[in-house]
Amino acid sequence: MKTLPLAVPHMDEAEAEEVFGWILDGEASDEEIARFLLAMTERSETAEEIAGAARALRARLIPVPGPDNAIDVCGTGGDGHHTLNVSTAVGLVVGACGVPVARHGNRAISSKAGVADTLEVLGLDMEAAGRTAEKTLAEIGICFLFAPNHHPAMGRIQPIRKKLGRRTIFNLMGPLSNPVGVSRQLIGIARPAYVPIYAEAKARLGTERTFIVSGDEGLDELSLAGGNELADVAGADFAMKRVDAGMAGLPNSPVEAIRGGDPAHNAEALKGLLAGGKSAYRDAVLLNSAAALMVADDAEDWQTGAAMAAEALDSGKASGLLAKWIELAK
Repeated sequence: MKTLPLAVPHMDEAEAEEVFGWILDGEASDEEIARFLLAMTERSETAEEIAGAARALRARLIPVPGPDNAIDVCGTGGDGHHTLNVSTAVGLVVGACGVPVARHGNRAISSKAGVADTLEVLGLDMEAAGRTAEKTLAEIGICFLFAPNHHPAMGRIQPIRKKLGRRTIFNLMGPLSNPVGVSRQLIGIARPAYVPIYAEAKARLGTERTFIVSGDEGLDELSLAGGNELADVAGADFAMKRVDAGMAGLPNSPVEAIRGGDPAHNAEALKGLLAGGKSAYRDAVLLNSAAALMVADDAEDWQTGAAMAAEALDSGKASGLLAKWIELAK
């Protein structure tokens, strides 16, 4: 068994890739892994460590072929706000706008209802969705890449994460390790001050275009409540920006207005949204969908993107896409 370098203040990218290779290959004990992850969380991970850890996870994943213009939209989780499944809805809306969405996610680790939990209540057979991911992405432009199916090395890590019950570097690694290898992403993280660090990690790994976003209150998506930090990453560079709901022509709302619950509660809210219901949840989905459509180069600005997203909901295209997905993923 390997001894993890708990005494090392920081690792460079190559060292981090090696150490996380040991962790993923089962060369350290569960207890040592737990201590190591908590120590990293307490001192905050560096861009080099995140990039190196993601490279280790990427090297061990089972890939899925997909179109070159596919995108992913996800949050790292661990923000503690327990909101409704915004990124799940964004994936359906953006897919309904004609952008292929390779959604990569898991069941809840530190939240009440992860994307997989909510979609399952709505009737999507998650085992079948994972098995037919390549088919549904090719035929209807959306898929769910159930993380356990593509990251077998994570099998022994998940119980450790569940036991810890809090954010660790693995929350940050997941969005950087999409099995389709998407080159465009919208990624929400739970710490506004950490956006430039995470953006540097993404730039080290390379991307055509990625938005890294965080609400000022520590939301792992674009927030309606006030301002948001946004890093626009292209290639090996990024630029920091400030954005708010008003830029998309949307009103402000407190985080409490989109507070979620268990999978059944979140699924009911998503059904209402897809049926055309007006709410703060809808506004949050429009704002984040606008960002995703800009990342995909399908919208020139925030208001155009929000209008495209609203049309996808009001026309029934997003609801229809979910129905097709449930039918095809069998």
